[in-house]
Amino acid sequence: MNNSQSTYKFILSGGGTGGHIYPAIAIANELKLRFPGSKFLFVGAKDRMEMEKVPQAGFKIEGLWISGIQRKLTLKNLMFPFKLMSSLFKSRRIINTYKPNVVIGTGGFASGPLLQVANSKGIPTLIQEQNSYPGITNKLLSKKTNSICVAYEGLECFFPKDKIVLTGNPIRKDLIEIENKKISGLSEFNLDKNKLTLLVLGGSLGARRVNQLIESKLEFFKTHDIQLIWQCGKLYQEQYSKYNANDNVQVHAFLNTMDLAYAASDIIISRSGASSVSELCVVGKPVIFIPSPNVAEDHQTKNAQAITDKNAAILVKESQLDSDFNTAFEKLLKSEESRNILGKNIKELALINATKDIADEVEKLLRINE
Repeated sequence: MNNSQSTYKFILSGGGTGGHIYPAIAIANELKLRFPGSKFLFVGAKDRMEMEKVPQAGFKIEGLWISGIQRKLTLKNLMFPFKLMSSLFKSRRIINTYKPNVVIGTGGFASGPLLQVANSKGIPTLIQEQNSYPGITNKLLSKKTNSICVAYEGLECFFPKDKIVLTGNPIRKDLIEIENKKISGLSEFNLDKNKLTLLVLGGSLGARRVNQLIESKLEFFKTHDIQLIWQCGKLYQEQYSKYNANDNVQVHAFLNTMDLAYAASDIIISRSGASSVSELCVVGKPVIFIPSPNVAEDHQTKNAQAITDKNAAILVKESQLDSDFNTAFEKLLKSEESRNILGKNIKELALINATKDIADEVEKLLRINE
């Protein structure tokens, strides 16, 4: 295929959370490099964060009136059939008007009706599943989609085996080889090279229970002479910023230089969303995962379990934090060997060429109708 002379039309759909949006943007950017002049359209759910984030990345987006099903009887659930019909109708109109060569779904509510319509019209489709336990949308779509790019082994029990390609999740390029950035990281955050650094990640909005844990352990960390980079999230900045007055404690709503924060850290505490897990594999530092229990199919626990099963991280459930956290943390603190083993093992799970490998699969689909 002569990339320089070929232009195509791509529709991408992924949203609801950053874990669905950023992979779609990364894939679009890679395809844009390969096929200059090609056209890209994103389809998301109205009133969700993709309607803001995608235009910021330089792409056009259209919104569907769609949401997920709640686990109890609510007005939203009663509205779901009407939203689904509306979204299928609009997806059909979008596809008929835009005439895409390939449609790509990275999860989220909007990808369901869009890829369903594309599949029914014989347009090549690809889904990218970030988690170790797929959501219901991708399970349903997998029956008719052409290619399924996954980030974990063992998904044959959910998807047709002949369609699965192990690619990993797209990650930021600045995270590769962060071991060369240790000095820059220490300087960026004004840290003491002779002390251990704990990095706490709660996601862009923040994680309430993780923040509560860290607040309750500040004296514990002080006793162990730990310096702390605490990313509490924008919802909690006002509540926890007072702790910036403490010695060896830095509280941030966001971390704009994530690569340097990773590089400076010795131990990391994190949620276990798909994107976070993929990044942490590349980073190769010892991690304590505290999965959010408030997600579909408890997929964060399953993501973390897939890593801990390979002796590559420590998993502490929210319900066990009071009883188990100190023991888990002190094990890492007191044993450099334990830290090195976990760091080495998690790095071996890294798939650093995910974006390129997914784009390769899209290229194969472009050949179907040529």
